[in-house]
Amino acid sequence: MIYETGRKDYIMMTGQPIDSQMDTDHETELNKYFKAAIKTQASDLHLKVGQPPKLRRFGELKNTTGEVMTKAKMEQMVFEILTPAQKEFFLQNGTIDFAHEIGGENRFRINVFRQRGVISLAARRVNTSIPPFEELHLPPIMEKICQTNQGLVLVVGPTGCGKTTTIASMIDYVNRTRSCHIVTIEDPIEYLYKDQKAIVSQREIGIDVQDFEQALKYLMRQDPDVVCVGEMRDANTVTAGMRAAETGHLVFGTLHSANASQAIHRILDLFPPDERDLTRQTISLALRAVVSQTLLPCLKEGVDRIPAVEILITNPSVRKLISEGREADLPSVIRSSQQEGMQDLTDNLCELVKNGSIDPKEAYKHAPNTEELKMALKGIRTTASGIL
Repeated sequence: MIYETGRKDYIMMTGQPIDSQMDTDHETELNKYFKAAIKTQASDLHLKVGQPPKLRRFGELKNTTGEVMTKAKMEQMVFEILTPAQKEFFLQNGTIDFAHEIGGENRFRINVFRQRGVISLAARRVNTSIPPFEELHLPPIMEKICQTNQGLVLVVGPTGCGKTTTIASMIDYVNRTRSCHIVTIEDPIEYLYKDQKAIVSQREIGIDVQDFEQALKYLMRQDPDVVCVGEMRDANTVTAGMRAAETGHLVFGTLHSANASQAIHRILDLFPPDERDLTRQTISLALRAVVSQTLLPCLKEGVDRIPAVEILITNPSVRKLISEGREADLPSVIRSSQQEGMQDLTDNLCELVKNGSIDPKEAYKHAPNTEELKMALKGIRTTASGIL
């Protein structure tokens, strides 16, 4: 990832945080584009030479009415917000990552990079308000998942499906309801938490700590009760997360996978073949829940996108299937255990169609099995053994 390229080296070269900024109250040319992103509630801003400014809204990039970016204009705007040390680093390395604030309330994570010899910019707007589960249209079982004292909770799905927002809402729920110490390890920080019933320590890679390895190495010395390790990107991160879960901590993490079954396979693929059997057994004991989601266009007024969600809660049957390598049977357990709070994706898609939240075409596009969804919409439920 680009975030791993530049932060540590920048600090080593300059001895200062990469977020050090010039006066952000100064009205720079670039701030006008950031303010447009704020006004339109866009999630991202993209600037590229030869293209007009683009904003990402509702998951799609849209052209603005701004003028086409020129090479000279891009250089002038970008260099205006960089400190001298940041500019020197960028010129030497061709990419730099930093934060930029406007008015003390609106924050952007910015990556400036070269492509085909010219400067481009991608900026993500950092949200200051964290929506509760109800506003995210997540099921009530989310509260119960957050109330557990220990274990590994995974939020999985494709890029752009709202995993970060769901994790933030879960952390915020714990923050509001439990007297504890929450430690997050993030790359980069997306949401900013304010201490409530809990205290929250947010550590950003490249700013507060050199890398994930260092952050995880000293994690237990910080006396955490709840840990968020962000993306489970390698074996070391997964191992540290599972170890923390096994030793009495509640651990949140994300994975790029379509569902619970794929999440197990993805974790195992991070380890050498001779370590996978032990890892499988550890997962079966440490895992508490998997929340799998994807965002779909919503038909209801006032709601842009709504999640379709699958929920797996670890019970004896789930542990047995994972330990025996039978992840393919997990969907059957989900369908037969909905009284425990589990939620089947097909059933959820069916519900969203019936209550008018999503178009049936979108439901079919994201259904694990279109025939099962067709039957569910007709009121016919199926299990692994046949029709109910």
